[in-house]
Amino acid sequence: MHVISRKALQQFIRSHPDSKSALEAWFKIMRSQNFESFHALRQIFPSADTMGNLVVFNIGGNKYRLISAIHFNRQELYIRDVLTHAEYNKERWKT
Repeated sequence: MHVISRKALQQFIRSHPDSKSALEAWFKIMRSQNFESFHALRQIFPSADTMGNLVVFNIGGNKYRLISAIHFNRQELYIRDVLTHAEYNKERWKT
């Protein structure tokens, strides 16, 4: 899977250094896999969930949320946002 853009992860890690190991582990898994469907993705990330056309990942024991758009047919994942759980719960990302 091609992850676009890693820059979003790096920016989040700068402001939340404790997220580094969890986000790097997620990134390593994502770029090494070719998920054919959301079902296949859930085999590796059982807590992943859909919100409309987006896929939300729980990162770092549910401390962080990574919101993405995934095009399984093109093997591309676009990172829309990385948020703390508290930021995610405010639901501002939905607009």
